[in-house]
Amino acid sequence: MEGIEHKTISVNGLNIHIAEKGQGQLVLFLHGFPELWYSWRHQIVYLADHGYRAVAPDLRGYGDTTGAPVDDHTKFTVYHLVGDLIGLLDAITSEGEKVFVVGHDWGAFVAWHLCMFRPDRVKALVNLSVPFIHWDPMGDMVQSLRAAYGEDHYVVRFQEPGDIEAELARMDAKTVVKKFLTFRESGPLYFPKGKGFHHSPDGATVSLPSWLSEEDVEYFASKLEKAGISGGVNYYRAIRLNWELSAPWSCAKVTVPTKFIIGDQDLVYYMPGMKEYIYNGAFQKDVPLLEDVVVMEGVGHFINQEKPNEINKHLIEFLRKF
Repeated sequence: MEGIEHKTISVNGLNIHIAEKGQGQLVLFLHGFPELWYSWRHQIVYLADHGYRAVAPDLRGYGDTTGAPVDDHTKFTVYHLVGDLIGLLDAITSEGEKVFVVGHDWGAFVAWHLCMFRPDRVKALVNLSVPFIHWDPMGDMVQSLRAAYGEDHYVVRFQEPGDIEAELARMDAKTVVKKFLTFRESGPLYFPKGKGFHHSPDGATVSLPSWLSEEDVEYFASKLEKAGISGGVNYYRAIRLNWELSAPWSCAKVTVPTKFIIGDQDLVYYMPGMKEYIYNGAFQKDVPLLEDVVVMEGVGHFINQEKPNEINKHLIEFLRKF
């Protein structure tokens, strides 16, 4: 699409598929669940047209990136994911080159850790939807979400290997993509056992919003059919292991210039304690160089696809400072 080139880079035991366009300072785009490089299609073209080199990989376990052992969730920790990115940057940048990083959802989580572990590789960061989550000595996120929302919460349901895969196998890939990407509630996403998506019962017609076309759904679904859902779900299954391994980074800070953007209809915005964390100074303490927090009104979770023009403007305004 529109001059985007596709390449395969072999690093860290994987064959990483990247989509790339443009020349100039490199902007690395990191997608979330259950997405692909394609989620950044609007941003890739826009930034390339404005003098940047835009690169968006399919992350470990997704799309056309191959080589990850999807039957072993312990190979999907944030340390593996950051390792993939460092290997990728080593392969596609010159020695000492710093890059801009833009993340959304799980891509944002990985981007925070990339910046925390290797600030020497990052010039500045823009993250969407998921703020920095510092290490909590009281327990991992799965425990917290189970206590707050019960066993049907999607993160809790994703924990048992094979469980959610069997649940979703009753639907075709296009239906799965539509139900995930059109979820637009401020409350949690639930999967009652044996009943599929709580917000969209089996057989319910899914109406696509103006920002998501049937062609878009077809592309996402074709890659989901090829790669399966386990790779993406493994990120959730590795949450507790991430927590166990991350104790050495207790009280560590993200020390790169940062901008954060979230929609006020994003389910993440309504997670327990999230607004307080964003507004009451803790976020700024964890990310001392946080320059701006933008809350976009009437916008849901898939913010870069729902409001591409606005996100593009936010990106270019921030990146041009450096």
